[in-house]
Amino acid sequence: MYNTISYEIEQSVLTIRLNRPDNMNAFTVEMANELIDAFSRANDSDEVKAIVVTGNGKAFCAGMDLSQADNGFETDNVFGLNEALNPSIAELGEKLNSPEYLDGVRDTGGRVTLAIYNCNKPVIAAINGAAVGIGATMTCAMDIRLASDKAKIGFVFNKIGITPEACSTWFLPRIVGISQALEWCYSGDIIGADEAKDARFVKSVLPADELLDAAYSIARKIVQHSPVAIALTRQMMYKNSALPHPVDAHIVDSLAMLHVSRNDGKEGVQSFLEKRKPDFSQRVSQDMPDFFAKWKET
Repeated sequence: MYNTISYEIEQSVLTIRLNRPDNMNAFTVEMANELIDAFSRANDSDEVKAIVVTGNGKAFCAGMDLSQADNGFETDNVFGLNEALNPSIAELGEKLNSPEYLDGVRDTGGRVTLAIYNCNKPVIAAINGAAVGIGATMTCAMDIRLASDKAKIGFVFNKIGITPEACSTWFLPRIVGISQALEWCYSGDIIGADEAKDARFVKSVLPADELLDAAYSIARKIVQHSPVAIALTRQMMYKNSALPHPVDAHIVDSLAMLHVSRNDGKEGVQSFLEKRKPDFSQRVSQDMPDFFAKWKET
């Protein structure tokens, strides 16, 4: 189904592999579109309860494939953008999904990270090797990052005269703090896995042959829980942490708690009292609270 990624589900865990190993899984517009489709597909599937993302071969993703400059526009822009367009912030915001701006102005990496952000399933990055440029920034939108001891990570944009992308100016400071985020972007240095761990960008550093097992171990714990509670928790944590006042989070927390307490929460409490494994029956596709769809769009 896909040319640049693979998509495999086993025991409720989806593995997405960036799959251009001969090119160090370098990112292309085709890969962007396939990743967007894959995360949207996983979001709509009750079969998927957690997602692991890794690279096929030695690299995770070596950044944008700068050799592919043919974009069909009058100007030859390596990032696939239409240099003839020059919208204002307001104009782009109003026409964000219009075909002209979707293809000619919007950053492809950002479209991918927004698809990850909008996904209701937990996402674990297993960074198995080089993760540079979009290879690094796409992981910022993933919930938990593990790195191989062979991983090298670089936010190299300023070094080649461009700016950070893939919504990383929103995600990265929240992960490592604004000072560290700025230093990594200013310098464009390639950092090792241990430095990434010291900055809390990755949870842990593992030998290459143990990386995926560690990612799957986390995923298997997640899939045992209520998928509705997990989906709500993921969106609440991202969205509520960016709200201006805790009372705004309190409103969402209250509505979410009311909803789950009527359903899987009852089963969870009963199973705890009876000292047995819970049997959660709610599904993300049909059992999210009434407020969720509208609130998620805000």
